[in-house]
Amino acid sequence: MKLEIRDGCFSYRKDRPILKGISIDVGRGEVLSVLGPNGVGKTTLMKCLLGFQRWDSGEVLIDGKNRNAMSSREFWRRAAYVPQARNQTFSYTVEETVLMGRGSYLGLFETPGEKDCAIAREAMERAGVAHLSDRSCSEISGGQLQLVLIARALAGNPELLIMDEPETGLDFRNQLIVLDLIQKLSHGQGLTILLNTHYPEHALAVSDKALLLNRDGSSCFGSADEIIDEAHLSRAFEVDVCIRRMETGRGCRMCVLPVGLKERNA
Repeated sequence: MKLEIRDGCFSYRKDRPILKGISIDVGRGEVLSVLGPNGVGKTTLMKCLLGFQRWDSGEVLIDGKNRNAMSSREFWRRAAYVPQARNQTFSYTVEETVLMGRGSYLGLFETPGEKDCAIAREAMERAGVAHLSDRSCSEISGGQLQLVLIARALAGNPELLIMDEPETGLDFRNQLIVLDLIQKLSHGQGLTILLNTHYPEHALAVSDKALLLNRDGSSCFGSADEIIDEAHLSRAFEVDVCIRRMETGRGCRMCVLPVGLKERNA
C-alpha cells in the first residue's frame, strides 16, 4: 500500500495552527517515523489520518484514492491502529482481544467463525503471544499487552499499520521485541507502517523515512538518515544533540544523546 498526505493542515483554533502543510509519502514495506516534542501534533496527525479529526485542508490518499471516498469498512479492512498499551484496560482474554481485530469482516450480530479464529491464532503467533491466549489481559505485563494489541491489529490482515508510541513505557527487552517485530512486518512481510515515537534512536534503527514536527507547526520530511540528524533534532527539541555511531557485536547502532538545553526564543 502507498500512503500519501498532501498539504495537510489542521488547527483547533484558527489563530493557532497545529499542523501546517504536511506532505508525506510512504510505500509498501516502508516504515515512516513521526517525531517531535510534546504538544506539536503527533497524535493529532494520526487522528486526522484515521478520520477521527477532519483536516482543515489537504487530503489523504491510499494507493491514489482519496481517504474520504472510502467507506469506513473499506478503510479498516486495509488499515489497522495500534494504541498505547498504557492507556488500555481489558477484562477479556488475549484470544478474545485479538479476535476483536476481525470486527470489520463481521456483520453487526455475527460471531467469529473458525476462519476468524484461525486468523487470530496466526496473528498471535506472528506477535509472539500465542502462549498467552487463555490469559486475561488484566493479568499480563505492559510489554505483553502491547504485543497483544499488535496481534489484534494484525488479525485484520491490514496493509497499513498505524502505531502510537508502541515502545513507550516498556523495558529494554520489550522495546527490542517491538522494534524487531516492526522490522519483520515491514521489511519482511511488506506492511506499510507509520510509527509515532519519542525515541530518535528507535526511528533510526527501523525507519526508512521520517517526519519531524516543530513547535511552530512546520515540519520536515525525507529519508530517516537525512531528517534525524543533530541540526534538525536540536531545532525541534530545543536541545543540543550529539549523534554517534556505535559498533557492537550485533552490528552498528546510532546513539542519540541530548547534552544540554537551549534557550527558547521569546
